[in-house]
Amino acid sequence: MSKTLGVGILGCGNISTTYFSLAPLFKGLEVRACADLNAEAAKARAAEYKVRAQSVDDLLANDEVDVIVNLTIPDAHYPVTKRILEAGKHAYSEKPLVLSLEQGEDLRRIAQAKKLAVGCAPDTFLGGAHQQARAYIDQGGVGRITSGACYVMGPGMEMWHPNPDFFFLPGGGPILDMGPYYIANLINLIGPVKRVAALTSKARDNRTITSEPRKGEVIPVKTPTNINALLEFQSGATITLSASWDVWAHRHANMELYGTDGSIFVPDPNFFGGKVEVSGKNDDIRALDGWDHPFGKMNQDHPVLGPLANYRTAGLADMVQALLTGRDARCSLDRTLHGVDVMTSILQSGETGQFVEMTTTCTQPAALGIEEAAALLK
Repeated sequence: MSKTLGVGILGCGNISTTYFSLAPLFKGLEVRACADLNAEAAKARAAEYKVRAQSVDDLLANDEVDVIVNLTIPDAHYPVTKRILEAGKHAYSEKPLVLSLEQGEDLRRIAQAKKLAVGCAPDTFLGGAHQQARAYIDQGGVGRITSGACYVMGPGMEMWHPNPDFFFLPGGGPILDMGPYYIANLINLIGPVKRVAALTSKARDNRTITSEPRKGEVIPVKTPTNINALLEFQSGATITLSASWDVWAHRHANMELYGTDGSIFVPDPNFFGGKVEVSGKNDDIRALDGWDHPFGKMNQDHPVLGPLANYRTAGLADMVQALLTGRDARCSLDRTLHGVDVMTSILQSGETGQFVEMTTTCTQPAALGIEEAAALLK
């Protein structure tokens, strides 16, 4: 196998610019072509990033492309990834991988039969902050994790996204949209989940878009937008996860984990960087210093958030290196499918009022230390 794999991008919307612009940071991959149902969108991205614009069928048949990145809307993730695999290409998808466990198991069956790899975002748990937290936990810094709390809350997506409809339809909502970042990081830090329970609701049946170009248009809400879940991990830890698009302001931290010997405060799992804080058997909270991780270095200046560490595509790069060297990929099918199991079970529990046992499991991904991260970069 060549030491550089050709990458195709299928779906040229907002998120595609992230992959186009950050892929050149990483070894072993080269974006060579793109496609979109809207041919003009593909042509525009191709011109911007100097790659080849193709039809979807031509991209699937392109012999110079080994891996296709699926950046379509969530409802299309399963059929598109299935087509990628059936075309004989490795697949890497934006989150969520699929909208049901059955869809995911079908992809697993096809991938195994064709000896192909499937990977999926989020890869933010590979960020410097989250790997610093992982290292501290693995070293016994807070003892055994026994409990914790996670919060991802805001007023919704209709204020900024040009076409926010899918966020409020089945397959959307804060659990399937933002939950993957939190659940992937919890699997990274603690391991797999055993069972879940949840209460779910929505504040409104309709939302009014306030972003351009569809300002004033009313869209329906057909999925829960307020979820309070309880996750029991196989390790015995119990974590609360509150995810809502019905909150205008709050003072909750993103992620706090409590151990037998102290606590750890983990920054937003939607980002690679941030400050990790810890305490011992007291309330003396201090920042963890001395961690010069490549995926924690500021490399972008966000117009609203300011300087950021953004290394999205790291999961794809790690999958490519896993293919080239024969090791396990950190953003693997097993882990992302377990995440889907957790998220869909949370929604199921909200409907039934019952605990739901997981039917999948996975291992923790290998930690991505400073040297391992540097080895992914050019």
